[in-house]
Amino acid sequence: MASEIGQVEAIFRYPVKSMAGEQLEAAELGWHGVEGDRRLALRRLEDRSAFPWLSASRLPELLRYSPVRRDTQSDGDVAYSIRTPNGELLDAFGETLAAEISSKLGSPVQMMQLKHGVFDEASVSIIAPDTISEIGRLAGRELDVRRFRPNIVIRLLQPAAFAEDGWVRGSLSFGAKPDAAAVAVTLRDLRCSMINLDPDSSQSAPEVMKAVVRVHQNTAGVYGAVVRAGHLEVGQTVLLHPASVRG
Repeated sequence: MASEIGQVEAIFRYPVKSMAGEQLEAAELGWHGVEGDRRLALRRLEDRSAFPWLSASRLPELLRYSPVRRDTQSDGDVAYSIRTPNGELLDAFGETLAAEISSKLGSPVQMMQLKHGVFDEASVSIIAPDTISEIGRLAGRELDVRRFRPNIVIRLLQPAAFAEDGWVRGSLSFGAKPDAAAVAVTLRDLRCSMINLDPDSSQSAPEVMKAVVRVHQNTAGVYGAVVRAGHLEVGQTVLLHPASVRG
């Protein structure tokens, strides 16, 4: 039996992996996550590993670059410019941006467009504000939700830190309709040093990750895979379907 656990409080999309995100009132949830999420990424040209993508854990200042929507192309893809930390607006695929970031990194990079996106584990990340508040209390500082780079933030009816753990192997649906968008909750979100980084200044606060390691096996929030595409909107009711009754 499905149970109501809360409401969608916020929706985020990150057009370029590890750059600043966009907060949305509504979005389409497709088979590869929130439409337009992490469809662009900077590839480290000298990295021959299976995951050569540049992240803010390697170059924190990347968080201070902001994608700006320009127009929608004939194939449905969105063209972006990138606003740099000094306010300059550059073409996302231009040589000037690549040269600037390459110089800061110390090795060459190239912007790439990936049809299905670039994700660390799964295409949807979800967290509740209570979890973030508890981590902040333990770390001794107030934390912006953007440190955790979620796609969906859920305001719980019964507030509890790390309540997301209980959703694993179940599913969440967004809205009361039978065909509502739904996500299978696959695993807890194993955190990296990016949660130490202030989303505006990119300054590091190591006590944040230390708190998560100390009290919760370095996990906070959950990952999910889309099992039913549909519409997301702030204020939607969120239903939890236990593992045996996935919707």
